[in-house]
Amino acid sequence: MDMITKLWKPSAQPKESDVSIQEAANLLREQQVVAFPTETVYGLGADATNESAVKRIFEAKGRPSDNPLIVHVASIREVEDLVTHIPQVARKLMERFWPGPLTLILESNGTASKNVTAGLKTVAIRMPDHALALALLKAAELPLAAPSANRSGRPSPTKAEHVRQDLEGRIAGILDGGPTGVGVESTVLDCTSEIPAILRPGGITKEDLEEVLPEVKIDPALTGKDTPPVSPGMKYTHYAPESPLWLIKGEDEFFRNQLHELQEEGYRIGVIASNELAEKLHHDFVLPCGSRENLTEVANRLYEVLREYKKSDIDLILCESFPNYGVGAAVMNRLTKASVKIIEQP
Repeated sequence: MDMITKLWKPSAQPKESDVSIQEAANLLREQQVVAFPTETVYGLGADATNESAVKRIFEAKGRPSDNPLIVHVASIREVEDLVTHIPQVARKLMERFWPGPLTLILESNGTASKNVTAGLKTVAIRMPDHALALALLKAAELPLAAPSANRSGRPSPTKAEHVRQDLEGRIAGILDGGPTGVGVESTVLDCTSEIPAILRPGGITKEDLEEVLPEVKIDPALTGKDTPPVSPGMKYTHYAPESPLWLIKGEDEFFRNQLHELQEEGYRIGVIASNELAEKLHHDFVLPCGSRENLTEVANRLYEVLREYKKSDIDLILCESFPNYGVGAAVMNRLTKASVKIIEQP
């Protein structure tokens, strides 16, 4: 793959009529692939109803095609065009959380192409909470399949520069809307089961959902290795930095001991840690990713710090673990998938 990748920088208050957005929309209608920002991460968009267009997403990312994609829409009407029906529970969630980082799994009516749904009878849909994404969706007048705009397995992109690093020459264009806000992908909720089930933790927490729904469960497929994926992010290695990442679960002193032992063995170690632990380490290569008291900040910084360390500088990354509740559940889900080894304090 070797094509010219256009880079557009629309205004801070984008409109459908902006020249850059119209150019990007035209490319999408021509079955090309265009990256654009959402409030979570940058997405790699193509016409969700066109199998050839969607195939280009998989080719650009180097991603296996048995993993379903999320369809992005700008209106409830577009949802109605893609599904057999919208259950009452889904409508209630749309009213509360859309536009926003919540993806709903609904029964597909077959309008979304088979390589979007990975041949399943369901389709994943969300409405992004980003002015540029919504302007593009409205200008293109298409539902857009849009996984994260990175090479498969790499940390998701939270800046246009990250997209360029991974995909320049492989896609038609990149809409630069600045840094994204949430930093981790959307929560995926299956609304086809009797009790709605979280298939991927993300920007909307289980606690948020429980304010609207009487009961929410965590799907066992999150930990099951042999379950066919019904949601993005449930299969294969994801979010991996250039160097191997080891996740350390334990107190600060335990982390410090692991660091010292590996240094004595001759490893060049990079550290990803909370602000609190970073201050205690007195180590040359430490990237603080936020306070333990502010897991939203940690989520926002996560992918950026995973991209910071280069193979040429270090042999290994040691990463602190974080509380597994609220948005911390999304952080730990991504770190677990990114790690090659987990060391727990006895």
